[in-house]
Amino acid sequence: MKRIIIINGLIAGAIVSLMFAISYPLTHNGTLSNESSMVVGYISMVIALSLVFVGIKSYRDQHQKGVITFAKGFVVGILITLIASVMYAGTWEIYYNTVASDFMEKYTTSYLDEMKKEGASDAEIAQQRTEMEEFGEMYKNPVIRFGVTLSEILPVGIIITLISSALLRRKEFLPSAPANG
Repeated sequence: MKRIIIINGLIAGAIVSLMFAISYPLTHNGTLSNESSMVVGYISMVIALSLVFVGIKSYRDQHQKGVITFAKGFVVGILITLIASVMYAGTWEIYYNTVASDFMEKYTTSYLDEMKKEGASDAEIAQQRTEMEEFGEMYKNPVIRFGVTLSEILPVGIIITLISSALLRRKEFLPSAPANG
């Protein structure tokens, strides 16, 4: 079980981290909008976390003789998700501490500019600026930042784990039908 979890978790983590490493510079230089970047990010999370399904199925078929409960499938899936999620958050920490330490300032400016374009009042923009500046101060704390980053990917992984565990559960082995010959 450990081998399947570790391999699938590391591959999923590598995929989502690589996609982040590719898309962040494109967002940072203006090639991708914040909204497009979010879409790319969540699509890459779903693709990477499809390895949860692969891992549960591999464990069921290779180690459980085709039988797995929802709970056991969930354990396998959530452990794969945790490995991938920690790698994703770790990638962000490396990025943040090397090339993206101005992330909150740029994000705040971009968000407030978008509010202006949408016709928000000066009072609404000022209130949002204050809230974002307060959050920016909290975001300087690496523990908070790591938790915020985990909160981006973990819900996706939990949903995929729940779906995969439900789809792959099997209470008894169902042998293949004999070949007609």
